[in-house]
Amino acid sequence: MLLAGSALLAGQAPSLSAPATPQQPTFKVQVDYVEVDALVTDRTGAIVSDLKKEDFQVLEDGRPQTITAFSLVSIPVEHLQRPLGAALPVEPDVKTNEVPFDGRVYVMVIDDMHTRFERTDRVKRAAKQFIDKNLGSNDLMAVLHTAGSTDASQEFTSNKRLLTAAVDRTMGRKLDSATAGKTQEYYRPRQPGAPLADPADQERTYNARATLDTLKQVADWFGSVHGRRKSILFVSEGIDYDITDVFNNQGASTVIDATRDAIAAASKANVSIYGIDPRGLTDLGDEDIEIAAYPDDPTVGVGRNSLENELRLSQDSLRTLSDETGGFAAVNRNDLATAFDRIVQDNSSYYVLAYYPPTTDKRDNKFHKIDVRVTRPGLIVRARQGYATPKAKPAATLANSASATPVELREALDSPLPVSGLTLHVFAAPFKGAAPNASVLVGIEMRGRDLKMAANSPVDLSYIAVDSKGKVRGGGNNVVPWANVRPETKPLIERTGIRVLNRMDLPPGRYQLRVAAHETGGGALGSVLYDLDVPDFYKTAFSMSGLAITSMAASALPTAKADEPLRAMLPAPPSAQRTFPPNDELAIFAEVYDNAASTAHKVDITTTVTSDTAKVVFKAAEERSSSDIQGKSGGYGYATRVPLRDIEPGIYVLRVEARSRLGHGATASREMQFTIGGPRPTAPPR
Repeated sequence: MLLAGSALLAGQAPSLSAPATPQQPTFKVQVDYVEVDALVTDRTGAIVSDLKKEDFQVLEDGRPQTITAFSLVSIPVEHLQRPLGAALPVEPDVKTNEVPFDGRVYVMVIDDMHTRFERTDRVKRAAKQFIDKNLGSNDLMAVLHTAGSTDASQEFTSNKRLLTAAVDRTMGRKLDSATAGKTQEYYRPRQPGAPLADPADQERTYNARATLDTLKQVADWFGSVHGRRKSILFVSEGIDYDITDVFNNQGASTVIDATRDAIAAASKANVSIYGIDPRGLTDLGDEDIEIAAYPDDPTVGVGRNSLENELRLSQDSLRTLSDETGGFAAVNRNDLATAFDRIVQDNSSYYVLAYYPPTTDKRDNKFHKIDVRVTRPGLIVRARQGYATPKAKPAATLANSASATPVELREALDSPLPVSGLTLHVFAAPFKGAAPNASVLVGIEMRGRDLKMAANSPVDLSYIAVDSKGKVRGGGNNVVPWANVRPETKPLIERTGIRVLNRMDLPPGRYQLRVAAHETGGGALGSVLYDLDVPDFYKTAFSMSGLAITSMAASALPTAKADEPLRAMLPAPPSAQRTFPPNDELAIFAEVYDNAASTAHKVDITTTVTSDTAKVVFKAAEERSSSDIQGKSGGYGYATRVPLRDIEPGIYVLRVEARSRLGHGATASREMQFTIGGPRPTAPPR
């Protein structure tokens, strides 16, 4: 979609007309290199962080390698600040890549297939403990389940509410132990001398293979992230399959191969697995009690000892996956706090080493052993033990059409991490749309000093909404053509940036909004990931749209393609700005949807501004009647102004709340955190 025929605010800037067909992207050849992150500790377990490149030796298949890239990564743990007047930290309604991502990256794989139903709550408690206590606000985590509905998982986010909600969708479905199954078979009629087989052997094999394939797929996908440690938190009771007896267990070789494939994929992608057994210190006494009577024939090998052997094998599977990939397994621990602290420590301070492998063919599908050493005596190094490369595959053919999303944007949209370079600020506000959809306003602001604004290098911009099942449900493309912008307007854009507004029709649900922008001709590239909840405005009895906010300072930012539905509601286009100068004035618009409007009643709408010390510094109340319902939107259109001239600089929470006087007084509200500070505005709102 092209940005055409829209006026730029401030200074009567020119409209943007459709540009010529954008240039086709050029493709760069990338040379494979091997990247290894190394954790170095002394004998007490303390991190050693003063080593130089010269202190390291890297060997591949026993041969020394030249370290071509070296860095020490040291990441602080940051926490969201909770204003005193708020029960929880206020979730930001604007996301930005202004500060390059510098946090830790985790994927939590919750193994429903290997969690007993009765121990589901233990898994939830363990997972939530890490999220609540150990996940920093500068970290990203995804939650993935090995079983259950496809929308139970959560894309990468730092939003603890969303991550916790994904954990709450855990449902253990582990099979009864092989010992229990064989015991039941023993007491059923069978042929004399017939071997005592596990009746669930095929299903147990399938579950083990499916879980290990999930780990492999996560590791393969994780391989696109470079320059940092990547970790899988594998919350599981372990693979419950006896791979030591390949003669009597038909699936043993299959499970062994799947384990090797998962480890190889993690090693190739430089991913560490941390096995976390939520059972804690256990002897499986609860499962022992459920078995009423073991076979009285000792020759069948089924009894308390076989149950203990299953426990050992399941824990060993966690140890193997972890030890072989540079992580560690937390098993037989009732208190996981120490293990979780150690995981964070592992991912907070480490060395990243990279080298070009020997010139021999590395598409040989063989395992190549890596040995990382340090010359300083008395130190312990933990790093992946090697990698395997797949056989060569034909190069993928990319679409070569003017309508296709440029390759740079596609790569940025596919990246699990935000890309910094071209600074973006993104907000999204859902409003009621054509049934059953919502009309989501998406605002994207680009920082002016990151732009070259050459006539032949327009900005390509793409945005997509990915639902909870991983399906793209909407999106669009924009082009900002500098060729048609007046020369006198470019200095203004350089000082303030430029804003692009779009609308998306989306059904109710959870989404990750992915936005990427690239100035062609070698210009800057940036992307942002945005968590978006779209309410069901048609089925919810009483609800509120998102907040659209602007101010006299925000009105100075040139805007391409104004939002027509809000043009008459606000004095300037809605903005992603959340830091306002003193003496500014906020203009706010929202809609309240009241599906009980057929019964006459009143609705109270209140706007408050609360300081970081829980003091209400502004309050405005308004009473509306159900007779005010607007037919087109099906809601109350609510607009108000908040003058900032008498409010001291600082951090504040803006809250808009609507309350129905009908029945039990249904409520709906929206909150936004903002800051007052900076120079005073010079232009009044338009």
